[in-house]
Formats: sequence, C-alpha cells, structure tokens
Amino acid sequence: MNNTIRVERARYKITQAELAEKVDVSRQTIHAIETGKFVPSTVLALKIAKFFKVKLEEIFQLENQDVE
Repeated sequence: MNNTIRVERARYKITQAELAEKVDVSRQTIHAIETGKFVPSTVLALKIAKFFKVKLEEIFQLENQDVE
C-alpha cells in the first residue's frame, strides 16, 4: 500500500511526532506507515485522512500486488 502522508505533513508543516499526537499513536507508528512497513487499521487510516481533511483514497492507494 502506498501513501502520501509525508507529502501531507509537508503541506501542513508538521512533524511525525505532531501527527502522531493528533491521531493518538507513536511517532514510530507514523514512520512505519510512511515507509510502508506497517499498514494502519481502518480507524487509524480514517483518523489520518480526517486530520488532513481529505478522502481516504487521497492518502492511501493500493498497489497492484495488493489487488491480486
């Protein structure tokens, strides 16, 4: 799964730690999501999208191998 969290953070000028605090997870969790090492729960993904005021699909995109 690909995501644009790093891009959205840059637009909002916030750090991983600041985003983590807003969505109630650790900074390491945000880092792991950004680098593709962790797939967030549905609830966490929705919290992130809501924080950035965008649709879920604008943050998270399935890769071809995810669909098969």
